[in-house]
Amino acid sequence: MAKSLHPFDFTAAMSRLCDDITCRLDDFLHIDMSRVAVGFAQTRSRALHGLQAKLTPMRFEGGTLTTQRSGRTWTVQRLYHSEREMLYILTFYLPRFLDQSFREKMITILHELYHISPRFDGDIRRFEGRYHVHSHSQQEYDAEMDRLATHYLDMRPDPSLYSFLRHNFQTLSKLHGGVLGLQFPVPKLVPLDNAKTA
Repeated sequence: MAKSLHPFDFTAAMSRLCDDITCRLDDFLHIDMSRVAVGFAQTRSRALHGLQAKLTPMRFEGGTLTTQRSGRTWTVQRLYHSEREMLYILTFYLPRFLDQSFREKMITILHELYHISPRFDGDIRRFEGRYHVHSHSQQEYDAEMDRLATHYLDMRPDPSLYSFLRHNFQTLSKLHGGVLGLQFPVPKLVPLDNAKTA
């Protein structure tokens, strides 16, 4: 394969893949990727273990804009991208994420997308009981994501959508002369009693 003249745009490629996933699989049809900011964060080491990706909700439980903590009312910084307010930030940790196997990458993507609330209100999907993020078993949660990955690939999407996941970070960098993408700051909690009113 010839080397590209331009660095690989990880954000654009991942956004296209996620958009296709959320248009094909019933479990993700509620997601509007135009309101999900896709970016990356750089890991400090090349170790394979550790956080691969994370979903940051931009609202509190039930999609509310405020929460009560320690007797105070808080809100969260808003994020706008392409003039639209984002409801979620989907962050992948590079190079660690790209150095996983193809299957693990697909499972990770679906894992994070599945955290998005079925109401698409800026909150996460909440399961009943104590383990409200991954239900009672993260192993079963990931097994379901593995099943969904198989289902997605069985639908024969355009291979160009996910071919970049066949490469690790070093190979992708060599092929394209680098990897770039968007980075988004971690949103901060803002106390409303200190915030200026409009």
